[in-house]
Amino acid sequence: MEDLITPTLQLLLLLLTTTVLLLRHRSHLHPSTPPPPLLPPSPWSLPLLGHLHHLGPLPHQSLHHLSLRLGPLFHLRLGSVPCIVASSPATAMHLLKTHDLTFSSRPLSSAVRRLTYDASDFSFAPYGPYWKFMKKLCMSDLLGGRTLDVHRPVRRDEVHRLMRRFAEVADMGGGGDVDVGEEVMSMSNNVISRMLMGRRCSGTAEEAEGVRRIILETAEGLKKRVEDVHRRFDGFMEGVIREKERRREDEMEGGYVKDLLDLLLDISEDEEAEMRISRENIKAFALDIFAAGTDTSAITIQWALAELINHPDILEKARQEIDTIVGPARVVDEPDIPNLPYLQAIVKETLRLHPTGPLTVRESIRDCHVSGYDIPAGTRLFVNIWAIGRDPAHWPDPEDFRPERFLGDGTIDVRGQHYQLLPFGSGRRMCPGTSLAMHVVQTTVAAMVQCFEWRVKEGKVDMAEGPGLTLPMARPLVCVPVKRLDLF
Repeated sequence: MEDLITPTLQLLLLLLTTTVLLLRHRSHLHPSTPPPPLLPPSPWSLPLLGHLHHLGPLPHQSLHHLSLRLGPLFHLRLGSVPCIVASSPATAMHLLKTHDLTFSSRPLSSAVRRLTYDASDFSFAPYGPYWKFMKKLCMSDLLGGRTLDVHRPVRRDEVHRLMRRFAEVADMGGGGDVDVGEEVMSMSNNVISRMLMGRRCSGTAEEAEGVRRIILETAEGLKKRVEDVHRRFDGFMEGVIREKERRREDEMEGGYVKDLLDLLLDISEDEEAEMRISRENIKAFALDIFAAGTDTSAITIQWALAELINHPDILEKARQEIDTIVGPARVVDEPDIPNLPYLQAIVKETLRLHPTGPLTVRESIRDCHVSGYDIPAGTRLFVNIWAIGRDPAHWPDPEDFRPERFLGDGTIDVRGQHYQLLPFGSGRRMCPGTSLAMHVVQTTVAAMVQCFEWRVKEGKVDMAEGPGLTLPMARPLVCVPVKRLDLF
């Protein structure tokens, strides 16, 4: 028996040696053949599906659990799409700062292409001359400080309307309740609508509900509703633009304040403009600002109120600060916010734990080398903002709601400069509407704290997260408002 085993082993050894020599010879004959890229670690995969089976209904949480095992940078293949995931502040800074230009584009699905008029918008436009022009336009004119100041009365009026709505419910007696999410969604929708096109979307109940459904369906991921959503939004915006064109000459007389649609139409009609924009560009930008400015602000306000209800000591501390600075005779307003550091800290802590965009998505436009790994062009990058906000190396007791961590010297900002807190992204592709969002969220939360006590029939708010591209609450936030100040 041993006489048979020995020749067999010798034959296997000979075959192995020959194979190795042949492979080396082939490599020598074809020195231009590159070795396979060295990719970051990845979990086990399935044929065709790749790593899709690792993602649950809340992808940011699934990716976080994978990062605990694989490290702050790992590789996935979602079907045929190569992806990398960054889950730590240091890795995010390396990708969004050092390699910002490499990851300067966003992936375009067929659904996104259809909705955005073939990437004619700002959020999904490929990095290039048009995107640079729109970025400059957003920062200087459309969403810059001067435009925000001009439209401050609009935001103040909508916040007051919201407080009056809560006061009406409180006056009903018998512990009447209100769906906070529905109400703040309507408020933020009307802020955007008035800034964009000079009128409220809730002029009629049918129109308000129509626009609201379009925005919600956009945030929910669309699926097979893409064509219907696109058709409805296009019809809505076409009607708005035609009405605006008919009335523009009359509106420009007197002390008329131009809305964002006026500014966009001015540029489209200016033959000397740096770049001409089309009707599709205008509609696509309108979709951007509705989708990014309505749902996200409303969700953040809900999470902030929910945390305050569950932490009455923090709520009382915020209320005392507002009472001291503002007093009981008027409603808190945007100019008061810089003097309310604890209120600002509450909003920052809310954004740390509940970022409305839990995943920032980019796509590489060229090959690059990251942390010792080879990342090919066309790789999607997911920066897990939700996980970064819970990194224990930067946030002691990360699951606790503790606004005090944002007080004192060296305060961390939300504008993409501090990579342990990235609710609006960072670098070239960070959200240009950060200032608008912070104005709306901080002032609304402050007014709700100042004017009302808030009760929930269950005694405590369920903080479970729901599915979606944004980060909604799993269950509606239904509260009983009780008047604290009768200012309406």
